[in-house]
Amino acid sequence: MTIKRRDFIGLTTVTLAAGMLTDLSSCKADHQNEGTAATGDLKPMTADVVPISKAEREARIAKAQRLLTENKMDALVLDAGTAMRYFTGVIWHGSERTMVAIIPAKGDVKYVCPGFEEARVREQMTLGKEVYAWQEDESPYRLIATVIKNAGVTFGTVAIEERTRFFIVDGIKKEAPNLNLVSADPVTIPCRLIKSPAEIKLLQKANDITLAAIKHGAGRLKEGMSQRELSSIISDAQTALGGTAADALCLFGKASAIPHGTVQPQQLNKGDIVLMDCGCQVEGYTSDITRTIVFGEPTKRQQQIWSLEKQAQAAGFNAAKVGVACETVDAAARKVITDAGFGPGYKLPGLPHRTGHGIGMDGHEWGNMVKGNQLLMQPGMCFSVEPTIAIVGEFGVRLEDCAYMTEEGPKWFSQPSKSLQEPFG
Repeated sequence: MTIKRRDFIGLTTVTLAAGMLTDLSSCKADHQNEGTAATGDLKPMTADVVPISKAEREARIAKAQRLLTENKMDALVLDAGTAMRYFTGVIWHGSERTMVAIIPAKGDVKYVCPGFEEARVREQMTLGKEVYAWQEDESPYRLIATVIKNAGVTFGTVAIEERTRFFIVDGIKKEAPNLNLVSADPVTIPCRLIKSPAEIKLLQKANDITLAAIKHGAGRLKEGMSQRELSSIISDAQTALGGTAADALCLFGKASAIPHGTVQPQQLNKGDIVLMDCGCQVEGYTSDITRTIVFGEPTKRQQQIWSLEKQAQAAGFNAAKVGVACETVDAAARKVITDAGFGPGYKLPGLPHRTGHGIGMDGHEWGNMVKGNQLLMQPGMCFSVEPTIAIVGEFGVRLEDCAYMTEEGPKWFSQPSKSLQEPFG
């Protein structure tokens, strides 16, 4: 359940033991120096990484075009971001200046971009040849409408990828009111939901890096350290090992019962639960692993809840089978927790969220393991199993590993913790 924020303590100041305040910029330099020292023995694990090939992207576009035709759609519009990278390989940060890729039902992919950015777009292009540039005093939406029309409008229906920003959709509507703009989900979800062997390998590498980084961080716990310090150590380790967009959410003690953390500063004390929810990317593919340990000797209560969490995670994994609805995974894991007297449902103490989510290029994708999701599991689907047990005022335990579905059943990307004493197997 990694979220893209390193920690939730104050972003402008850090409280010192003496009660004084110091500017974060000076602390940042100290953390960078400490991070360099802490990761000096780590070497990149990415020498054998193979990026997604041009041929695979061509196959993705061909599948999208087949689905466009089947759904009586003329074209697919992709805003800057993950979907554009998935289909075209072009990596672009979305800004107020519209840049889109257009996949027509027939023909090559086309691009609409700001005029001064054309050279940068062409530099990344491996698919398609046509780039339509708009100048600062021109409407990009008029140009988009023209490109779609020239691609051959048959049905008058254009598919809009779900993360396309409203101002782009609204602009196209105003310039081409005759077009029927609809959700591209029937096209994009079937494409991205099922991962290829090449995608599985990249996800595996990202998970290998994250697990190694968490182990590295767990070996550097010290009394009095802040959550941010541990987050920095693990994030820096993921980067040193070859991951990008490295992120680590670390929670101590009572804060571990709040799944996504708290704004209140926390310092590590003996006997505290330490929850580390971390991820990184390799060639755009994302990992997500959570390990929960105890700093010092665990109490009987901590051991019991940790063991219950492990049983729930195992139950969820074992329930995952080809042809079984995604909600079955949630039901199996949740039953272990509710049978132990927690909940029911999402009530606390207990499991306050879904048991898992899909994962791929985005940390959270389709295929959620949640009540009501009747989507049947298929080979190539990738998902997390993470049935948190949150006990507000005490602590929380989350064990999270991601898996991918095969014809024979699910396989783990990272091996689950064996025990509280053997969190890394």
